[in-house]
Amino acid sequence: MCGIIGMVADRNVVSFLIDGLKRMEYRGYDSAGISVRQKHAACYEFSRRRAKGKIAALMNVIKDAPIAGEIGIGHIRWATHGEPTEQNAHPHNAKTVSVVHNGIIENWSDLKSELIHQGYIFSTQTDTEVIAHLIQYYLDKGLSAFEAFRSAIKRLDGAYAIAVMIESAPDTLFVARLGSPLIIGEGDDEMYVGSDALALASMTDKVRYLDEGDYAMLTTNSAHIFDKNDQPVERQLVKTGLSVTDSDKGEYQHFMLKEIHEQPDVLRRLIARYIDVESKTVKELPVSFDAKAIDRIAIIACGTAFHAGLTGRYWIETLARLSVDVDFASEYRYRDLVQPERGVFIAISQSGETADTLAALRRAKDDQQHVVTIVNVESSSMARESVDVLPILAGTEIGVASTKAFVAQIFVVLCLALWLGRQRNTLSLAKEQAIIDDLLTLPDKIENIVDNILPIQQISHSLAVAKDVLFLGRGRNYPIALEAALKLKEISYIHAEGYASGEMKHGSIALIDEHVPVVCLCPTDETLEKSLSNMQESAARKAQTLLVAEQSTCSNNEATCHFPMPTCHAVTSPILYVVPMQLLAYYTALNLGKDVDQPRNLAKSVTVE
Repeated sequence: MCGIIGMVADRNVVSFLIDGLKRMEYRGYDSAGISVRQKHAACYEFSRRRAKGKIAALMNVIKDAPIAGEIGIGHIRWATHGEPTEQNAHPHNAKTVSVVHNGIIENWSDLKSELIHQGYIFSTQTDTEVIAHLIQYYLDKGLSAFEAFRSAIKRLDGAYAIAVMIESAPDTLFVARLGSPLIIGEGDDEMYVGSDALALASMTDKVRYLDEGDYAMLTTNSAHIFDKNDQPVERQLVKTGLSVTDSDKGEYQHFMLKEIHEQPDVLRRLIARYIDVESKTVKELPVSFDAKAIDRIAIIACGTAFHAGLTGRYWIETLARLSVDVDFASEYRYRDLVQPERGVFIAISQSGETADTLAALRRAKDDQQHVVTIVNVESSSMARESVDVLPILAGTEIGVASTKAFVAQIFVVLCLALWLGRQRNTLSLAKEQAIIDDLLTLPDKIENIVDNILPIQQISHSLAVAKDVLFLGRGRNYPIALEAALKLKEISYIHAEGYASGEMKHGSIALIDEHVPVVCLCPTDETLEKSLSNMQESAARKAQTLLVAEQSTCSNNEATCHFPMPTCHAVTSPILYVVPMQLLAYYTALNLGKDVDQPRNLAKSVTVE
């Protein structure tokens, strides 16, 4: 959830550290800080600047009190241990050690007690300060900088990605990872470290991904990497393909709006990758399991990706006639599971680093399940640890509230369902072609929706004054109701709930009155009439009703307001119907003056439990 950056060079690194932190601000924005040192100065003391709040606050601190150095580390924080204060902001220092850390040290309390007993004095509430003092403890025992660093990390339980400066090694950065992502970047006579490749985009596109348990020493022209067994190793140097413009908003006010507008092009990329346009069938997928031999699929994810999994369950069960379980990764990993002998495990994640999903994936591997990952970042930990990978090709997504990644995820899951159906002979060619025929029209239809925002803007004003909002959907659009509610909650802070329409009478109807808007997703499918009945039941309780449906349905049904949708195949409707829900959340939050791209308490990549 936090982001770390580091650099060792023969030039001042301060501006590069700040640039890297700005590119990772979606990872956390409670506080930020940097620590630098001049490699060849007579005094090797660290110069540290920290600030509560976003990167802009740190930049103001540095403007008022400039610092310089050729080696440095930086951190953007999403608070886990200790409140978001300047004192708790990273980097954390001991006498001759400066540390930044992403993750959670589970045995920090025991280590802290031991160090206090040894006379070390703590000044913060964080688990990270334990790392600094633990390294200092081994330095004070006479170990070299490298041995002190290695001895300290061997005692840490939990998850961490860390970067460390030690005064007795003035030209070296020490880095390590366990359970949290970390990459090393290479430039011309300089080295970098970061939580992700985007952080290093302005510096280099050549990176090495550290494996679980790796640690390393970085100087300007070398990276000495060791594995968890302390053996020297080489990690492949790869090109990221990222550019500086991947993290720019361009002409848009917010990343979220930009990413909503990018969805048609994302779908066009996916069509080119996964669809044979001439035959109107799904291309052969890069998976190695026998579709006819499996009897169960488990889809595991968190947050928005979980809703993609729920949507996929409807498609896979209907089109491929396979039993599908969908579970939160945070629940799956701790369940006393009965694993199928012929099952496939599917993880869905935008980043490929989501802590609970990654842990669930490893649990499935330990249980001998065939692991497939549907992921945006193809170089991520999940992708590297999976048997098969289905990329969603969404491009860099910066907005904390996921939009284009969700649409890409459900597109890929639908392609998987269609492919499974064909492999298992449960789907006719004619039906597959009819579905794909409609899929091919979705980019243009979504462009029409995002270009016709006036109705959504008008509707958003009524939601902005509400304290509670209900979203209703049936069948394959029930997960879209959940996703719509999540989006509104995330960025507007309005209490919103998504319900299966048929469940309304079993509790949630008690909440409905004239102050509660009810948004009804009513595509033209086998559940349309029942969904409309639920809308009328809401209206009878004086609720403000928003009907999201095809034009013919809107024309023949009374509602407080309507949002007419393009016609589409019932199977593909979730891909289309989620788009106005994204826009509705966006404009509602905008009306309320909320920070759309950086909502409170949230981070884009949840890399801690």
